[in-house]
Amino acid sequence: MRENKVRTIVAAGGAVINGWLGIPSSFSAEVMAHTGFDSLTIDMQHGAMYYDVALPMLQAISTTNVIPLVRVPWNEPGIIGKILDAGSYGIICPMINTRAETEAFVRACKYPPVGSRSNGPTRARYYGGDDYATGANDTILAIAMVETAEALSNLDEILSTPGLDGIYVGPADLSISLKGSMPPDAMGTQVMAACKTIAEACKRHDIIAGIHCMSNQHALDMIDFGYQFVTLQSDTAFLAAQASASVAAVRGGEAKASPKMY
Repeated sequence: MRENKVRTIVAAGGAVINGWLGIPSSFSAEVMAHTGFDSLTIDMQHGAMYYDVALPMLQAISTTNVIPLVRVPWNEPGIIGKILDAGSYGIICPMINTRAETEAFVRACKYPPVGSRSNGPTRARYYGGDDYATGANDTILAIAMVETAEALSNLDEILSTPGLDGIYVGPADLSISLKGSMPPDAMGTQVMAACKTIAEACKRHDIIAGIHCMSNQHALDMIDFGYQFVTLQSDTAFLAAQASASVAAVRGGEAKASPKMY
């Protein structure tokens, strides 16, 4: 089966540089895939696309050796199985708060006897190889999002779930949950302390620690914390920031674009 480079980089002690795709375009995905990322995540939760657009985006990414991942809208086995069949090499699942929810998520990602995923890797076999069915459980990544105070309180139970490969911190939602109010402070003292706690717990459980970052420096700081999978903002944020900076440079003044906080 085709190698999952995310696993390889983490096993070697490196940090995976992940990109985030919210623009519903296979061409935009292809452009991002040619910029040097290790992996790209198609965002079906907050991004402006669903399956009919995500499928050609997966095809566009596979013109390179970048690993395609998908954040699904919710912990629902139908869409998880369908997007895995389309060729995603990993699932990031939002709002996982308990051990039971984690177990259900893992079951949806894995074939029997580990899980309950239905057999039918329509496009995944073309991407992964003819031995996809026998290699998928050890290759596909099941990554649960930790982004609430409840999840933080259940952290050890979540991380000890058999078959779970990693977690992904949503710092904005975590901030909202910890504060109990809007707006989020994704890089505030409280959230940063929680992020450090999560990284340390992942190391204890030998689980990949991932996080959505607000800036290049934020990503470097998280790698120093022990995170092995860091997302450098998103395609929409990159587009807005560069366009804003160019307009400001010609017109005079400072760019007004800010990174998306999710």
